[in-house]
Amino acid sequence: MSKVVKLFENLTNIQRILFLVILGVVIFGASTSFSYTLFSKVVSSNAPVNKEGQALLPTPANALIEDPKEPKTESCPLNGSMHTKKAQEFWSKRRPLAVMVENHVESRPQSGLTTADIVYEAVAEGGITRFMGVFYCNLADVQVGPVRSARTYFLDWLGEYDALYAHVGGANTPGPADALGQIIKYEVKDLNQFSIGFPVFWRDYQRLGRSVATEHTMYSTTAKLWEVGAKRDMTASDSAGVRWDKNFAEWKFKEGKSEGNISNIKVKFWESQGGYDVEWGYDATSNSYKRKNGGSDHLDLNSNSQISPKVIIVQFQRETNANDGYPGNVHLLYGTTGSGKALIFQNGTVTEGKWIKQSRTARSKYMDKNGKEMEFNIGQIWIQTVPEGSKVSY
Repeated sequence: MSKVVKLFENLTNIQRILFLVILGVVIFGASTSFSYTLFSKVVSSNAPVNKEGQALLPTPANALIEDPKEPKTESCPLNGSMHTKKAQEFWSKRRPLAVMVENHVESRPQSGLTTADIVYEAVAEGGITRFMGVFYCNLADVQVGPVRSARTYFLDWLGEYDALYAHVGGANTPGPADALGQIIKYEVKDLNQFSIGFPVFWRDYQRLGRSVATEHTMYSTTAKLWEVGAKRDMTASDSAGVRWDKNFAEWKFKEGKSEGNISNIKVKFWESQGGYDVEWGYDATSNSYKRKNGGSDHLDLNSNSQISPKVIIVQFQRETNANDGYPGNVHLLYGTTGSGKALIFQNGTVTEGKWIKQSRTARSKYMDKNGKEMEFNIGQIWIQTVPEGSKVSY
């Protein structure tokens, strides 16, 4: 040790500075590696396992990859997509997961929307729309974000699935729009970032290669969120042993094929907010609808692919202000129960029908003009709620 000290004393000032910098980098690297190894072991030891010690939920290490040689005989109860028996056994251990994803211009492109089974879209405030992606049958660990706050009407759609609900805070002014109060009242399986924190949730300030405001940076993954749900005993069954899907009413599904030539759909939410107008371009080759948001192709940052669901539902509901005393009276309400006009786009055609939802937790039904329940194409379903009187052209 004395030799090292003597050697250090014989160095010039510049050499001493360089020596200390290099030493600091080495120590930092070693401590980081040790901390990561230790943390990884702690996380792995806390993961839910079965009697054989096998992890029950998807992680980057154990996410199931379906064998293309195995027959796809099992239908996803949310959107009818076909999967293998092993996949069905895998997802049946959990309940659906709903994640709030924002749509401010600084949040685009978002991550994870193309892999949700169903996506709900409605105005959050000020004409700015927000999404709720519902995940269930996708077996991969999907990075999702930017995650944003809860709104009361999304809770009504969430109630149809008794799903886990991931969000960052929410409207909490006393009154009819008090989403955080309602989460407690409705006994929602809540995954509020405020109660979880890092590393399940984290902020990525450079996700777009440039800086954005803090509120547009929150992220998580489906595997991390399902894992927290399992730790809180919120798996496929509740504490009484009742499965989430005991009373779940599946929609009817069919194989789709191109039938019409309605090639362009334009949906306006608020006339004053053209940046949130949506265009859907029908692609007959894939029998899907390519999304544009604010005039630009709407991409998923995870895959750089354009959002392209198989079915578009536009449902018209009464929009009102909550009048709860919140500054600017920006909190909104939608008439989510009852019935109203709906437009269903699939196969290049449109069906003018209606939506029916008998109660907050009842499954929404979509009927044609003759009162017959709609059959939906197999694949992702995108549900847009617009204020009554909004312009939809096609």
